[in-house]
Amino acid sequence: MHYACKFLESPVGLLTLVARGPKLAAILWEDDRPNRVRLGELQEQGDHPMLVRTATQLQEYFAGERQQFELALDFAGTDFQVQVWHALLAIPFGETRSYLDIATQLGNPKAVRAVGAANGRNPISIVAPCHRVIGSSGSLTGFAGGLPAKQFLLNLERRDLLSVC
Repeated sequence: MHYACKFLESPVGLLTLVARGPKLAAILWEDDRPNRVRLGELQEQGDHPMLVRTATQLQEYFAGERQQFELALDFAGTDFQVQVWHALLAIPFGETRSYLDIATQLGNPKAVRAVGAANGRNPISIVAPCHRVIGSSGSLTGFAGGLPAKQFLLNLERRDLLSVC
């Protein structure tokens, strides 16, 4: 299967937006690990409707004009991974959860490491906000986009929350 892609310059570097059919399948980082997200052949298609919509919503997010994404998502992974990725979508803007919180939410508090592994393979970064998952101690932990990008996204959301109050 072929995937359409579009490139987007952002405050956290060059992002590759990927669609499969009418749904968003991935947001990849400039220095992403090879095979972190397994995809078929990518074909640049800058006018793909889902990719244009995604780019617009990401630009609004980075400008502080959007707190929630409205995009059809195509998560491709194991059942457990998909459960974790859907749990990410439930983390409110500007808040964080620990890996233990997610594992407990899924009914298996002993699955902390499995949650961490699934989080690390989240194909739709930023939209499925894996940057909002931190260590139980409150420390920043691994992030496909790098810890500076994770900190930037968390700060962006905190700043936007403060400006609303």
